[in-house]
Amino acid sequence: MGKITEILNAAQKRAQEMNLPYEGALLPIEAYEIQQTAPGTKLVDVRTRAELDWVGHIPDAMEIEWATYPGMKLNPHFIAELEQQVNKETLVLFICRSGGRSHNAAIAATEAGYVKSYNVLEGFEGDKDANNHRNVLSGWRARKLPWGQS
Repeated sequence: MGKITEILNAAQKRAQEMNLPYEGALLPIEAYEIQQTAPGTKLVDVRTRAELDWVGHIPDAMEIEWATYPGMKLNPHFIAELEQQVNKETLVLFICRSGGRSHNAAIAATEAGYVKSYNVLEGFEGDKDANNHRNVLSGWRARKLPWGQS
């Protein structure tokens, strides 16, 4: 069994254990490995434009806002934008700040026919620590995966 298959199987098992309504749940390092080694995979960052500009972005990730800043109003065109850019047979990984919006995006994508929808647990910034700070305990940045700022 190849590395990609092992990662996807673990993510699928994790999703079943967590009773998630989409294909799988990946840890950030697993999402990075899949993004780098599985041809055609799309990593979709669903954070707001403000977060992408001010906090940082992931190289080669697609950017489709789940909600807009300020006010965090849901993007009514999310699925339409996804459909314009990603084929429904594509392996698609969703990421946000800490895993909540990307969870919802993975649900919506699955309901729209994206059968290979995965959420990236921990997100870009991860959970808050005892001092109420992100980017320390978990997440894409804390795991030292590639990212940049504008």
